[in-house]
Amino acid sequence: MKKTILITGTNGQLGTDLVHLVDSSLYEVVAFTKQGLDITDSPVVEKTIQRIKPDWILHAAAYTNVEAAEDEGKEMNWLVNATGTENVAKAAKQVRAKMIYVSTDYVFDGTKTTEYEVTDQVNPLNEYGKAKLAGEQAVQNILGEDGYVIRTSWVFGIHGNNFVYTMMKLAETRSELNVVADQFGRPTFSEDLARFMLYLVGNSKIPGGIYHFSNDESCSWYEFATEILADTTTTVNPCNSDEFPQKAIRPVQSVLSLSSLKDTDFTVATWNDALNRFKNISKTTQRN
Repeated sequence: MKKTILITGTNGQLGTDLVHLVDSSLYEVVAFTKQGLDITDSPVVEKTIQRIKPDWILHAAAYTNVEAAEDEGKEMNWLVNATGTENVAKAAKQVRAKMIYVSTDYVFDGTKTTEYEVTDQVNPLNEYGKAKLAGEQAVQNILGEDGYVIRTSWVFGIHGNNFVYTMMKLAETRSELNVVADQFGRPTFSEDLARFMLYLVGNSKIPGGIYHFSNDESCSWYEFATEILADTTTTVNPCNSDEFPQKAIRPVQSVLSLSSLKDTDFTVATWNDALNRFKNISKTTQRN
């Protein structure tokens, strides 16, 4: 008998990848867009999950507008990322489902000079990071060993809006771009993140807990942008963060240690390799 996977947020870039990559010959898949399942409505979430009784819940639904989360989107940020996640975790507990929740490197304050381990002290600087941390805590407190938290960073994918598409679009009309060179992290191809989530589902002996996932090797936003536009005539210039003031404070250094990931024996590609695959796929998609 096939196991059942319930996926939330399937209109986002990660959720779309999960639906495309899951093996339907092995699993029954029930996919919900944000319109199909309002995770902020606790009774609806409980009723839906009780009806489906999934073995796994891959919780990709999230509020991701970091800037808006500081003011006009603050309430929705907390409703979706904290309360909504708690609602899903409680319903998962009732049907004994395992749950994977996707969190962020923004739970850290960026003051550490070396890579962040899963056990390092958290101290989010912005509302988005605070709400995602609350979601982490809900999953861990409610589900215990049946809860999986994956912290990721700088996500880009074929489906949706992201930094890579923004750079490519700007390069169509600008000969020069200034990109911050004093913030460091790890880019993450959403397709690779989706594969890791499905790897956890297929390897149930891997214990619940906190994992860090991104593509291997780190860079600055400037270095990332330079590689994105390497095959264009646009010049990328390094600049400091204070030249682009933002409402949400970002950690200066949020490079995630991948030791927890590598302990699972999952093979992760470098971000350069992932970016090249992204470019090849996006070109094929455009041709079609």
